[in-house]
Amino acid sequence: MIKKLLIAGLFSFSLAVSGQSLLRLNSDGYFEMDGLNVMFFSDFYPEGHQSGVTIIQHGNRVAANGDLRLEPSPGQWSPVPAGGKVRPDPDRNSISKILWFPDSSRNRRGFNPIYYPDLSFDYEVHVVALEKSSFKIVVDLKEPLPASWVGRVGFNLELFPGDLFGKTYLMDGKPGLFPRQPSGPLTESGDGFLTEPLAVGNSLVIAPEQDVQRMVISSSRQPLELLDGRSNHNNGWYIVRSSVPAGATEGAIEWIVTPNAVPEYTYSPVIQVSRMGYHPMQKKRAVLETDRSDDLRKKYTIYRLTGTGKEVVKEGFSDRWGRFLRYHYEIIDFSDLKSPGIYRISCEGVSSGSFVISDEVYERNSWQPTLEYFLPIQMCHMRVNEKYRVWHDLCHMDDALMAPLNHNHFDGYRQGNHTLTDFKPGESVPGLNRGGWHDAGDYDLRVESQIGTVWMLALMIEEFGLNHDATLVDPENRVVEIHVPDGRSDAIQQIEHGLASVLGAYRSMGRLYRGIICSNLRQYVMLGDAASMTDNNPWEGSPAEIADFSTHFPNVSAGIQDHPGGPSFPDDRLVFTEENPSRELFVAAGLAAASRVLRTENPGLSAECLQTALFLWKEARDKTENISVKAEALSELILATDSGELKKELISMQDAILRSIDECGWAVGHVINHIDHDGFRAAMALAVKEHQQALRERQLSDSPYGVPYRPNIWGAGWNIQRFGVEQYFFLKGWPEFTGTEMMENALHFILGVHPGPNTASFASGIGSRSVTVAYGTNRADWSFIPGGVVSGTALIRPDLPELKVWPYLWQQTEYVIGGGATNFMFLVLAVDKICKQKPEPVPIY
Repeated sequence: MIKKLLIAGLFSFSLAVSGQSLLRLNSDGYFEMDGLNVMFFSDFYPEGHQSGVTIIQHGNRVAANGDLRLEPSPGQWSPVPAGGKVRPDPDRNSISKILWFPDSSRNRRGFNPIYYPDLSFDYEVHVVALEKSSFKIVVDLKEPLPASWVGRVGFNLELFPGDLFGKTYLMDGKPGLFPRQPSGPLTESGDGFLTEPLAVGNSLVIAPEQDVQRMVISSSRQPLELLDGRSNHNNGWYIVRSSVPAGATEGAIEWIVTPNAVPEYTYSPVIQVSRMGYHPMQKKRAVLETDRSDDLRKKYTIYRLTGTGKEVVKEGFSDRWGRFLRYHYEIIDFSDLKSPGIYRISCEGVSSGSFVISDEVYERNSWQPTLEYFLPIQMCHMRVNEKYRVWHDLCHMDDALMAPLNHNHFDGYRQGNHTLTDFKPGESVPGLNRGGWHDAGDYDLRVESQIGTVWMLALMIEEFGLNHDATLVDPENRVVEIHVPDGRSDAIQQIEHGLASVLGAYRSMGRLYRGIICSNLRQYVMLGDAASMTDNNPWEGSPAEIADFSTHFPNVSAGIQDHPGGPSFPDDRLVFTEENPSRELFVAAGLAAASRVLRTENPGLSAECLQTALFLWKEARDKTENISVKAEALSELILATDSGELKKELISMQDAILRSIDECGWAVGHVINHIDHDGFRAAMALAVKEHQQALRERQLSDSPYGVPYRPNIWGAGWNIQRFGVEQYFFLKGWPEFTGTEMMENALHFILGVHPGPNTASFASGIGSRSVTVAYGTNRADWSFIPGGVVSGTALIRPDLPELKVWPYLWQQTEYVIGGGATNFMFLVLAVDKICKQKPEPVPIY
């Protein structure tokens, strides 16, 4: 195997060697020793519990967000500091950073604006390694805090709750138990009420019963408070906090932290396999993840599981791949195993999960849950039943009021100085209370998510003949019954439902919406039945109230209003508009695809889709330089119309397409066999050949997972799925240059072959083990929605892959509409199709 050549500065590795028993600053900018890492502002994502002083104990992130905060238990929109560069000092074995409040780049501006109080101060955080596994945290203030802020500003260190439920603690020798749920008595906090501290003292011992979790935190100056941050924010963590005292500057906070580090600790090997299994004709590779010091080839045994036990079917030695992130990797290739059965791999004293090899592996319980559960459950403006269960009642029947002018919404929407329609801010826009799907846990409807779902469903009907009926959809009575067939294709009905939202807005406003979303934070963070968000009765404001809508609204959106609605203000959701030609072309592509599959089932809607798509193309094509979205729209329109003029337009874009073949080549691949132009076809073929060769080189060097992979603060699963879908269309257009292996590897990655010890399938309820605690609309129940697909394993910078069992880390376990689930469906169907077509596994060229 080719060993990964690491990219300098991105995936560099520590110079430390196994057996290190003192905490030392390494070349990656964090402290390490056997069993312990202390990161220092390697990430800056405090609202996602990824920032500040972070403690990795025996490969598990146990504490994070060690920094000064303005509240005892901050939430997602609480003020966060800005900061300068991290300054490591290897000679002193220390590291420091200067920070300040407020962050002017986020203060009432930007994608997720934060509303800062009238407070400005500078401070510096230092971490200094001491003896063995101990380190000191010191906070210096440039000037003392104003008197009104004394007792409110403090140093917080958040403890991950999921690993502490039922564990114990000692505060100054007094025992306590980490509770499963927060409970009173309560005390008033800056943003509501917080339970009184679990304990107060100067020395805290965390999980004394567990060697791999035990940690001691001591403070010689200010007392430590152990808080339960879940009492004022459901997604909070336990918090250890010391307040900054009056008059304090240098050494305002001084803690000594001693996490226990098991001597000569090494990471336990992990065998990563597809949790769904493999088709006999696939190339099959398990990935073995080991401690980075353990770089010897490993002997493995593969068993077949039978009615009488297990039998050895293959033995051998792994192939060395090399280092990636913080681990060493080996490959176990078992492509020669083709007999149907149940198998398990054992190596280094650990075993993989059981997996099947079968030519029917992708036929059932694979893509079906997405269509049978996830999409129906996400349907807005409907009541969704499943036998005895009501997933949610009829919701958002009061959609939607035109958003106020010049409004910067807290979740990234922005309304300009005109509504771009005849509707005034605050006026109810008709036609918006039908169709659409709730996006993840936010309940909003973004136009690109809605049409993206429609588009992908249409492509699955065309490419794979998707025709599945397991759901009753009654749009007139606004009822969905899961597992009650109604004689119509579920995919067609879901397409119609998405179009009811997209085209409903277009009919009313004469343009697309940007999105529909709740008006205030109390609604946004709501956990529960979607029907509870609004009263379902459209607001009809008086002329005076509508005239005052834009000026009154900013206070509500900032979350100052405690409750949605009220005696003089509506709880209806808002509709935002925008001038965005690229997004209009994206919608045109999805509408064109929908028009093709609806011709027989719903000819009237089909014609409306095509007419609208052509109009959007005409209006937007000359207003953007985005070549990718132009190619996508043209490809889908050509397939819908067979227009010679549109084909000429695509051919005229040849040079621009060639420069962006990696981004838009897949769209051209979808239509290339309909283009009768030798020069264009030859130029595209050459560019695709070079692009696919470059991809294969990246496949070998990026990671051991056989796909181009760059870990980030968000899980990469959705992007890798998208890559797999695009590879299908490269294969369709240019099979002579495009292999199948990267597409198959993309699916395996989603299904369990991904980094880190949590090898669950990202597709909930799919495979032998999957993510069943997810960031969906039912996350407060620590539950999941079958067929939803999470973003998956994220990166704790610089080198820790992480997928925690926790319902509130949206960057790891969130579901989304508009690709997250439907791309997975497409990828399963695509891999099933190619496996049944090929006589032997297709190798890497």
